[in-house]
Formats: sequence, structure tokens, C-alpha cells
Amino acid sequence: MPARLDPESFGFLLNDITRLNRAEFDRRTSEAGLGLTPGDGRTLAYAARIGTARQNVLAERMGLEAMTLSTSLDRLEKRGLVLRQPDPADRRAKLVHLTAAGEEVLARIQPVSAGLRKDVSAGIDAADWERLMLMLKQVRANLQNIRAPSPLRQAQGSGRRDAAA
Repeated sequence: MPARLDPESFGFLLNDITRLNRAEFDRRTSEAGLGLTPGDGRTLAYAARIGTARQNVLAERMGLEAMTLSTSLDRLEKRGLVLRQPDPADRRAKLVHLTAAGEEVLARIQPVSAGLRKDVSAGIDAADWERLMLMLKQVRANLQNIRAPSPLRQAQGSGRRDAAA
């Protein structure tokens, strides 16, 4: 008999929330008349979040392929919202900087984000919302720690075995 999947499991629920939230945010930013594609808006937000960073690091943090991000950055750079410059430590790499004009566009996105947060948190007590946010941050940290190299995992991966094992 095939395994039954729980459509309300953590993974499905998280994916549904992410997809629905992104679609609604994209709709609202389009309606705000900012002249940005949804992907361009996300790129600006991530560039602001992580600060000056290599283009490949920005792509990784956004979960995008480098070429997908490059196309978005081309559009943003043409509009003067970001600037790409060679990394002094590695001239093959590009550093992405948010410009003052990019910060102004982000300031226009903030009310859209605030309105969406208000709508998605409707009916949830403020203290419960804060607790939810803390729990989600813990889940994120747990997932990051799974990927982070630990001395134990490194020792196991190198073929070393504990003598007591």
C-alpha cells in the first residue's frame, strides 16, 4: 500500500504559506505601480538585507541560479537601483551595492509589506504572532545548523572512527 502523505505536514504547510505570501506580495507590488517585476523587488530587498555582497552570494541567499539573478540585476542597474563593481579581492567576482535610488524604492515597498503582514496576521494575538516569529527563527537556525559543518560530522566524513565505537 502506498504511503499516505499528510497535506498539513510542516513541509507542505510552509511551502503553501511561502507560495501564497509571495503571490500576494507580487500582486500588491505590481498594483503599487513601482515599475518592478516581482523578482526585481525581491532582489532589492535581499540586497538591502545582506548589504554589499558578491553576486554569487546574493544568488545563493535568494535560492536563485546566477544567470536568473544576473538578468534581474541588469534591469535594476539600468534603472540606477543597484551598482555592480569588481570585487577588489577577486576581479572576476562582482559586488552588488544598493544605491540611494534603490533605497527610495524599498521605502515605497515598505507600506506594501506592512499591509500584507497586517492582513496575514489578522485574528492572531500580537503575543502569539511574536511567539510564532521566534519559533520560525528557531526552525531557520536549526536548518542552518544542519548544513553547518560540525567537528563530529567532519570526523565521521573523513573516515575517522572513535576507538570506542
